[in-house]
Amino acid sequence: MVENSVDLYPPTDPYDEGFLDTGDGNRIYYEQLGNPQGKPALSVHGGPGSGAPQRPVRAWDPERYRLIRFDQRNCGRSTPHASDPTADMTLNTTQHLIDDMERLREHLGIERWLLAGGSWGSTLILAYAQQHPERVTEISLAAVTTASRSEIDWLYRGAGRFYPEAWDRFRDGVPEDERDGDLLAAYARLMDNPDRAIREMAAADWLAWEDAVISNEPNGVPNMYSNREVDARIAFVRICAHFFSNGAWLEEDQLLRNAHKLAGIPGVLVHGRQDMGCPVQTVWELAKVWPDARLHIVEDSGHAGSEAMQRTSRAAIEEFKHR
Repeated sequence: MVENSVDLYPPTDPYDEGFLDTGDGNRIYYEQLGNPQGKPALSVHGGPGSGAPQRPVRAWDPERYRLIRFDQRNCGRSTPHASDPTADMTLNTTQHLIDDMERLREHLGIERWLLAGGSWGSTLILAYAQQHPERVTEISLAAVTTASRSEIDWLYRGAGRFYPEAWDRFRDGVPEDERDGDLLAAYARLMDNPDRAIREMAAADWLAWEDAVISNEPNGVPNMYSNREVDARIAFVRICAHFFSNGAWLEEDQLLRNAHKLAGIPGVLVHGRQDMGCPVQTVWELAKVWPDARLHIVEDSGHAGSEAMQRTSRAAIEEFKHR
């Protein structure tokens, strides 16, 4: 094992995969990797709507962990896919996703599990853990956001002060008579349009803005958001616009106010100092009200992360496997 390598372990592929029927027409894809008798851990992807990574796992000890990955509703390999305009988005809310996670835990016969994720994944993990703290052993979060309306407004409006030309293009992606109103709701309507060409164009405009926000990060990757196949782009943006135009169905600062419910759950918070999309203020406030969490601010990182950020997150996973 190389101490400073990003990849600690040989590639691990799933030993099991399947679909969880939610009973409302949705089927949630999941897979299990590592040791079936190992410590259960759930990896929660971001987006919302990015889907779980479709590559071997290398950061988790395959002898000590039973790692579960899943695609949240309407993205990745879950069905129906949000690129299909007939997919009913009213059945995809934060509470639906929390319930899916709990249903998956029961389906797999797991009593308690570690939760790990970043970006939107951190929001969903916090929301789940505050509802079901007795089911959570530890939490590892990176690029932390609580998806409050103020954070959402910063990402899709406030950050435009730094990238005015890119933000103007983002604003101009919606019909002229909606440009001075709720841009996210306008994008949500475009993404529900039955005309695929309209959906593709709106997705491209949205993702160009997401790419612009991370463009000056030390380790930013060009076209990080837009570099995915067309159906995945459509699904990602449709789900993002749906969630964020509704404030993720969370009360303002709900996850900070309810952080006391995490008492007794060890947590590690890893955040890049130069994260333009999710400024460090939020994770700083979270760390102050979650005394069992340790905060690591990584100076050379933004939202796209860095090797130092990965090493810090990995150290938490290594530490937790011994609990």
